Parts: sequence; C-alpha cells; structure tokens
Amino acid sequence: MVHTSDKKIVGVPTNIITGFLGVGKTSAILHLLEQKPANERWAVLVNEFGEVGVDGSLLQGQYTEGNGIFIREVPGGCMCCTAGLPMQIALSQLLFRAKPDRLLIEPTGLGHPLEVLQTLLEEHYRDVLSVHKILTLVDARKLSDKRYTGNATFNQQIAIADIIVGNKQDLYGEEDAANLESYIAECGKPRAKLLFTEQGVLEPGLLLGETVPTFQMEHTHINEDDYVDLSEPPMPECGFIKAVNHGEGFESIGWRFDATKVFDRNKLFAFLSGLSVERMKAVFITEQGVSGYNLTSDALTEMELDDCMESRIDIITIAIDDMWEENLFACLSTGSG
Repeated sequence: MVHTSDKKIVGVPTNIITGFLGVGKTSAILHLLEQKPANERWAVLVNEFGEVGVDGSLLQGQYTEGNGIFIREVPGGCMCCTAGLPMQIALSQLLFRAKPDRLLIEPTGLGHPLEVLQTLLEEHYRDVLSVHKILTLVDARKLSDKRYTGNATFNQQIAIADIIVGNKQDLYGEEDAANLESYIAECGKPRAKLLFTEQGVLEPGLLLGETVPTFQMEHTHINEDDYVDLSEPPMPECGFIKAVNHGEGFESIGWRFDATKVFDRNKLFAFLSGLSVERMKAVFITEQGVSGYNLTSDALTEMELDDCMESRIDIITIAIDDMWEENLFACLSTGSG
C-alpha cells in the first residue's frame, strides 16, 4: 500500500485495548504488532496514569517507524480529561504522521474507556475512524479482591468490551475461569465473547469487525482556545525530573534521567526486584546496554531494547515510599553524569 503525505485519512480501523493495572495490555499489543502485515502501517496511542511516560519508550525500543509502527503517548492520567483535548491533540498528530491502516488505543488501567470510546465516536472522527472490536484483558484471580470488583473503572472496562480476555490463565486456580465467566454474565455486554490466554498472546483476527455501542452517547464540545501544550518539559541542568500523580485511590511517582546518567544494571535489578507496588515500568540506560523492565504482582521481567533517548521509570502504588529516590540514585554507575 502506498502512503503519501496527502493521503486522505478515512475509516481507519480502530481498536481500544483496555484492562486494569498489570493485566498485560502492553504485552498483548506487542504480540499483535509482531503479527502486523508487512505492507501495513499501524499506529499505537498509549495513555499512562503516571506523569512520566514509559510505555512508549518500551514499544519504541522494539519497533520503529521503519517497521511501519508509529507510537504516541499521553501521560498523566485519563487522556479524556480537560474536555478530551489531550487525546484529540495526540490522536490528530499521530494520524497525520502515520496515515495508518490500523490504530490501537491503550487507555491507562485507571482511566475511563467509555469516555475514550465516546470521543472516538464523535462527529469529528466519524469519517476518519471506524471503531472496531473493544478488547478488555482481565486477570480472573483479581475477582476475589474488592479493590477491583468495587472499582467503577474495572467494571466499566468489562461492561464496554466486545471481547474479554482472561489473561495469565496459566496462573489461575480451579475456580478462577468459572468465576470470570459468571462475572461477565452479570456485568458484561450482551453477547460479549470470552476467551483465555497467557502472556498476552492474541490473534490479530480478534481486532476485526465494528463495535456496537450499548450506551447513550453524550457529545462534548471542544474549545480550541483551551489548547494545552503536550510537549514534555525540557531536561534541567541537574539531569533528571521527578513527577507525581494521584487518583482512583492510587498514587504514581516517576523520574526521567538524561542520557548522560548511566545505571549499574545489577544494582538496578536488585532495587526493582525489592519493590512491593501495584505496577512499575521502566527503561534504563545501563553500562550493559538499554533494558526495559515490567513489574506486576506476579514477577519482574527484564528485556533488552535497541535504544532509548533517556532513562524513565514510573511506579503506581497505594503509598509512595520516600526512600525510593535515594535508593534509585544509588543505582547510578560511579562517575555517571
């Protein structure tokens, strides 16, 4: 397929891939990108709860625009806040740059996917996008935790889905799969499809087919005078930036480090392994190369990345530990920066 700068963007197949913290959304997207047809261009719009975007760096460390994959981040909470402007600006920029054959949207695990869907179905995008199947990943083991079943966002993620994926099936107990099936029957969309997998492995055929909204649309109106600059703040002379966020009963803290700050990989792994948090994602420049990290309640995984412009880490937790910053800086290589 030929893609030119003046190509009109019409009816781009668009999928929302959602799910709560640590359920494996990014892994699922990586598996889907591995199966992208070679002649297609795919775009990925990623939203993160933390103010320091990491998912984009993890994805870009494995795929580039040369592979036909274009990535844009919206950090700092639900991308539909501020009347939807952060999402609309980022989406418009991404579509203009990529001219994609498919768009994947990953809202933050603590965001509101219904509002994302409402934005995509507004008149402004009616001809530009064609909203296809909505996928929600669920870890069925979490149904015994009231922090999940009592969370409106968790339940909205299930209620909005065309396809619900019971991920991490290899870790389930005897009743977990049946409990998820019962929960979907009670809280899910009529005729929602349920399937199970592990490590986020999904077939790209699941993305095909338009969704049918089951809610009353509420249109929002965007005031262009409220434009906000989504560019990240420049790196100060000290070589790092710290940012925090809170909402939905969780807190996040993150750091960005310029490329002159190189980390000791062994010290870093020991620090990250000792974290007891809801979620941690990071990409670091170490003396042994660039590494990406992903911590859930199940395990810490480490992956080799091709490159990154700077080191980043984002932690989501119930309560921030004041010692994390000191311990993190202790992982810098001697003489770094």
